[in-house]
Amino acid sequence: MSLRIVVTVKYVPDATGDRHFADDLTVDRDDVDGLLSELDEYAVEQALQISENSDDDVEITVLTVGPEDARDALRKALSMGADKAVHVEDDDLHGTDALGTSLVLAKAVEKAGYDLVISGMASTDGTMGVVPALLAERLGVPQVTLLSEVSVEDGTVRGRRDGDAASERLEASLPAVVSVTDQSGEARYPSFKGIMAAKKKPVESWDLSDLELDAEEVGLAGAWTAVDSATERPARTAGTIVKDEGEGGKQLAEYLASQKFI
Repeated sequence: MSLRIVVTVKYVPDATGDRHFADDLTVDRDDVDGLLSELDEYAVEQALQISENSDDDVEITVLTVGPEDARDALRKALSMGADKAVHVEDDDLHGTDALGTSLVLAKAVEKAGYDLVISGMASTDGTMGVVPALLAERLGVPQVTLLSEVSVEDGTVRGRRDGDAASERLEASLPAVVSVTDQSGEARYPSFKGIMAAKKKPVESWDLSDLELDAEEVGLAGAWTAVDSATERPARTAGTIVKDEGEGGKQLAEYLASQKFI
């Protein structure tokens, strides 16, 4: 038997960089370095662990929707151990929201062929966390989300979801969509051998026409959500410095009281 796993990943702006909005109020991705979303690394790791623990032939495809530089995210996933990649790139995708992204991903997943889709719990830029559920709905398959443990056996995906008060054991018949949290296990670092091997692994490029989608269904024009305005975060101030010359404790207490901390 064979198991086809598709891992959805996203190329996001580096959180340590100077992130800001462009003139059209979309995230400006040109002036900041990007990388594979850290939360998606956990999804890649879980796919690799399923492959290593399976008696079936497992093929892992990593899928991303994004600009040309998003190939860097795919290469990172391939160097971790994924088998092949699909890059959906089209200028008309600019400004696509979560609903539009789920549509593009669904079309791409169906075209690639799948038994199991694995996603991170959220992207580190949008942090909405809704795309896995939207994707499952569009594909018409079960969803088992926010798992901290996942396994596949005999056509069934099983996992554990940890809450504040209790943990749940969940399962669903394949095909299915799952998402994993950052508690599912540390993602491996690519080895030098893995990095070199990734250069020879296939990366397919698809656009909207390959997915039989119209430009009006995606992008800013097709978005169901919109950003009306954005304001830059105020610059940090020096704050209040209390010099202790015998009255430091009193001054500190007065300051805390004025801020209603005490």
